Formats: sequence, structure tokens, C-alpha cells
Amino acid sequence: MQDNIMKAFGPVPSRRLGRSLGVNNIPPKICTYSCVYCQLGRTIGMVSERGSFYKPEEILEAVEARIAKAEKANESIDYLAFVPDGEPTIDINLGREVDLLKTCGFKIAVITNSSLIWREDVRDELQKADWVSLKIDSLRDDVWCSCNRPHRALRFKAILDGMLAFAKMYEGTLTTETMLVKDLNDGEGQVREIADFLVKLKPAKAYLSVPTRPPAETWVKQPNEESVNRAYQIFSNVVGQAECLIGYEGDAFASTGNVEEDLLSITAVHPMREEAVRALLARARGDWSIIDKLIAQGRLIETEYEGKRFYARRLSGRCA
Repeated sequence: MQDNIMKAFGPVPSRRLGRSLGVNNIPPKICTYSCVYCQLGRTIGMVSERGSFYKPEEILEAVEARIAKAEKANESIDYLAFVPDGEPTIDINLGREVDLLKTCGFKIAVITNSSLIWREDVRDELQKADWVSLKIDSLRDDVWCSCNRPHRALRFKAILDGMLAFAKMYEGTLTTETMLVKDLNDGEGQVREIADFLVKLKPAKAYLSVPTRPPAETWVKQPNEESVNRAYQIFSNVVGQAECLIGYEGDAFASTGNVEEDLLSITAVHPMREEAVRALLARARGDWSIIDKLIAQGRLIETEYEGKRFYARRLSGRCA
């Protein structure tokens, strides 16, 4: 049961998907990238090849159990979303897992950093999802290396070509996400380069994000309002459908009856602001002593970012 806590979490409020039940198909912090802004900290295991981590049937079992708890608590679900502790397409069983989860009766979403989309098998498996988000933070190889810190075996041009190939074949809802970091990729020239590339992808919506949770590197800062507005205007004029993900997603995190399990499963992949934690505790009729206990046990950490206090599950290799 403890392991299943990590395979599914939520439902959580999503600024793109409504209320999503998270599917965590990758063990803590195994990724192709070690993005400077990652809310989960630096990558523990850098990989460039796909592998098997959990049995697809275990993922299905964990998700079904979570759905049952959500339904019992009258918690709504809009999507089953692959948003794991690392890059979801590293999982060689991703396609099989999507097939199994479709039997649950909900739409499937996959949020990917696009690093393995140069692979035909990955593109084929992503086609099975109803909604896919592709990440692109820059069109410049050197900035890609500085911002996303990819595995040395990856090649940027192959990734860009793979994104174009996928966009041509995909029949679901395709979106993109670009994370803006102050003085790294928020300049007008870079933003226009990204927008010009996105036109070729023809996404249903192009999202612009800024770091809203504690990043892997302390020097990472949000761009100022002028830079964000400029980027939004460029995306809107060039790409068409654009939206900024710069606001707080809200406090409507689900309680399924076991508040400790809820907190640990959500914060493993989604650090929560203090007010969200307090709201969840209130709905579960719990008090702050639960948080104090989890921190004392070393299972939860407290950190601050942009003047806000956050709580995150302590993962292997994560420092307080």
C-alpha cells in the first residue's frame, strides 16, 4: 500500500486540466533532464534510454484505488494525468499503461518534456493519449543545455524534428508549455524564436509558465511582469491561442479520508503552499500537528520561495 501511494495521487487542481488524478509511473527523480527550475530538485538518476519501473497492472491497481477513494469522498476527476517524479516517456510500458487506464472511463493526459519524442515508439505511444503537452523552453542549443541540462546523449535537433513529426500525426489535443526564467530565456528574441517554431506545431494552446514553486537552483527567478506580458503578446500574435500559467492553482486538493497519505502522495510531485495544506487539513478535520509530525519524521520538508511557504515530500537525494 505504501508503494501505491507513490503511483497515484490527488485529485489535484490543475490550471490546464481542471481536476486531475495524477499517475506517477516513474520512481523519484529519474529523468532525461535536470531542469534548473524543477520543483522536485536536481535529478538523481540521469538517463537517456527507456526502461521498466512498475508493472502496468500495478499502476492500474493504484489508480483504481485512488478513483474509488475520490468517488467515496465526492471528489470530481476530469483527467488521469501522467505527471510523475521524472519524465513519463522513459517508462517503456507507457503505451500499455495508457491502454489499461482507458478502461477507467476518464480522459488520459501526458505531460512530457519532449526529450524522447525523437523516438518513433514514444510518438506512437503518446498518440494513445487524449491530451499531450510538449515542453519547449528555447530554440537555442546552448540555452537548452543551460536551462534543461539534458543527458549528454540527447540531441536537440532530433528532439525538435520529433516534435514536428508528432504534431503532424497526433489527433488528440496538443498543447505546449514554455517555462520562462529571468535572464535565461525571457528575452524578446528568444521568445519570438519559440513562437515561430510553435506555429509549425499548431498547438490547441501554447502555455507560458514561470516558476511558482521552489526551484532546483536558488538563483532561478521569475521574469518581471513586463517580460511575461511581452512574451504573452508575442505568443498571442504569432501562435494564436496562448495562456499564462502564472497564478496560484488554488487550494482545492482532494481529501480521500487519510490525510497523511493525501499529503505525502500529493507533495511527492506537487509541492503545496501553506494555505493549500491548511485547507486540506480543514476538509479532513485534521490539525497542524500532523504536519509537525511528518516533518519530525523526515517525511515532509518545509521551504520558502517568493515569500511563500511550501511543503514537499522528502525524496531520496532531496535536501531540506
